[in-house]
Amino acid sequence: MALRSQTLRIARALTKELHPSARRSAYLECHCFRNHRTSSAWSSSFVSANASSFRSFSAKSEEMPSEQQLSSEEVENPPRPSAENDATDAEAEDPPLDVTELESQIKDLKDSLLRSLAEQDNTRRIAARDVSNAKSFAITSFAKSLLETSDNLSRALDAVPEEVRNDFDNHPVLANLYEGIAMTDDGLNKAFAKNGLVKFGAKGDKFDPNLHQALFEYPDPEGEVGNIGQVTKVGFLLNERVIRPAEVGVIKAL
Repeated sequence: MALRSQTLRIARALTKELHPSARRSAYLECHCFRNHRTSSAWSSSFVSANASSFRSFSAKSEEMPSEQQLSSEEVENPPRPSAENDATDAEAEDPPLDVTELESQIKDLKDSLLRSLAEQDNTRRIAARDVSNAKSFAITSFAKSLLETSDNLSRALDAVPEEVRNDFDNHPVLANLYEGIAMTDDGLNKAFAKNGLVKFGAKGDKFDPNLHQALFEYPDPEGEVGNIGQVTKVGFLLNERVIRPAEVGVIKAL
């Protein structure tokens, strides 16, 4: 009984130091030993047959470190590659740089940056111009709708004869009417000028195809050829932009 207990203790101690495959073999042998408690002869043969194996395993286990020791040593002191291997790996990962290629890349990037900045500047200028135009010509449609009113006031003023326009004694009605129409027309023209709307086109001005629309030509010995002899309808400028050209008659050569 004492021999069996001692043998089991030895087997347990050795199996802790053995390779997993050797542990399994030793476990099977110990299991078989338990099943043969009554066989003392078998116990003696087992001890004598495996004593040498146990001693060899014990010696190897003393010489070789355990799995736990190896793992801790490897974690604390991992193997380091040599300087030659480091240089070889560095050369493989980072090939030598070509100065010419780098200069070409820098030139391309600089050109791309300058183009991008120029495009941004053009975009800003175009946006600023559009905003300015929107502010300056936002009333174009409204101004055009009032041009006919101005034309009608001008026609009413021209309809009153010149000799009675200021004759308040003999023709007070016409004189007062003319005065009222003139004041209305003057107020409307001031409102136009305040918003950038200016009337143009007068007799004697030089004909300009960008400003005037020639309806006809006629000879006039008293006028200069190429000048405006008659104005059928005045023109208007909105912030120096023509919104309606003046309709005129141009003097031609005899």
